[in-house]
Amino acid sequence: MAVLVEATSVVLRRDSIARLYPSGWEAFVVAVPNATLCYDDDIARVGFLSPSEVERYVKDLQRCGLEFIDNGKYVDVAIVDQRQGLVSKCDWLEFGRFPMGTGQMSACWLFVGPRMAAGIHMKSTSMDISTPAGWQFEGSLSQSFRFIPTTEADGTTAETQLPEH
Repeated sequence: MAVLVEATSVVLRRDSIARLYPSGWEAFVVAVPNATLCYDDDIARVGFLSPSEVERYVKDLQRCGLEFIDNGKYVDVAIVDQRQGLVSKCDWLEFGRFPMGTGQMSACWLFVGPRMAAGIHMKSTSMDISTPAGWQFEGSLSQSFRFIPTTEADGTTAETQLPEH
């Protein structure tokens, strides 16, 4: 299975949540700051529209014991962009865009194992994609993606950065 990627997604390993997050999975779910959570057996995803929201959330996760980046690679938490994919290197996560209706749907999934060549690595030729409760392709960011600069979105003039590596 895979999870939807829209806007900027924070993707976490569920085994890390179970092992490190105070009070485990149930507490993590309650603490998610918006209604974009979707998950499968291996990973969980929370989406954000601005880099400053991503930065705040990643810092919260780090305070809860999850590790973000070590030696330039994601450890427990990864940042995935709807159009560009993984923002940094990651040994445990794959990303792909798939045609759907009048647009494309981006998704990521856990893949741990040998990578035989360049390209997307999948366990099978098809997969289900987990989406947030009530999500529909019609009217979604996947159907009508467009980039809005941070300054236009929040009315400020300061640049916002993704969390430091």
